[in-house]
Amino acid sequence: MRTNREENKIKTVLITGASNGFGMEFARLFAKDGYNLVLVARSTERLKKLGYQLQDKHKLEKVSVITADLSEAGVATEVYQQVKYSGIHVDILINNAGAGVHGLFDETDLEREQAIVQLNVNTPVELTKHFLKEMKKKGEGKILNVASIVSLMPSPLMAIYGATKAFILSFSEALSNELKDTGITVTALCPGASNTMFFRRAGAAHTRAAQGNLSEPAEVALDGYNALMNGETKVVSGLKTKLQATSANIIPDTALAASMRYQMEEEEGEWKESKL
Repeated sequence: MRTNREENKIKTVLITGASNGFGMEFARLFAKDGYNLVLVARSTERLKKLGYQLQDKHKLEKVSVITADLSEAGVATEVYQQVKYSGIHVDILINNAGAGVHGLFDETDLEREQAIVQLNVNTPVELTKHFLKEMKKKGEGKILNVASIVSLMPSPLMAIYGATKAFILSFSEALSNELKDTGITVTALCPGASNTMFFRRAGAAHTRAAQGNLSEPAEVALDGYNALMNGETKVVSGLKTKLQATSANIIPDTALAASMRYQMEEEEGEWKESKL
């Protein structure tokens, strides 16, 4: 259930990967409910444009923009320090930024994969560590980590991405248990293939998964938003994705891996790029 501006008492949310896709949609949802925003991504111009639009449209008290490449070691801690130096208390943390690379593991670039591990795993761990301590001092807070449906199954041709998302899901569920009855909740959002720039940036725009029935980012973000506000530990977004999650509990891993590999193989013939 969406909250309203009066209930928020002008709280602040920090969103990584806020310049497009799920991150942008999360920013729109929180702005609509009157939250102050801290938007983090690599694209300064896209962030500023989004921030100005949302602040003007919803009459927000404060929108902060932080340009940062979270795939670099130590940058997540620098972001935290910048937020703390500015005197901003983050009530809600959205660890959304993520990336993948398509291809056989023995053929993909190691440095790129190390950067993906940094972005997908180390960055949310660092940000969660820092901001969680602040939340515990106040006795309340919410954290949402964007995992994936592939966190539930092997992901050939995107082995590193799938492994990082499996970490995020396990990490989130463990923290959710640790923080029981503290006033702080942790939610893992598991979307399926979605109409964002992810596939194109991963070099996977030609794959069957990218050409299939993709979820819309706004719908995924809303599912995550509602689950976060309700204090749910995990939410699988979309009917098709829920069916995949159910099958992952029944079908042997070898069969799941074969199915995922088929989806991540290149589709022959014409293909279309994602909208974003």
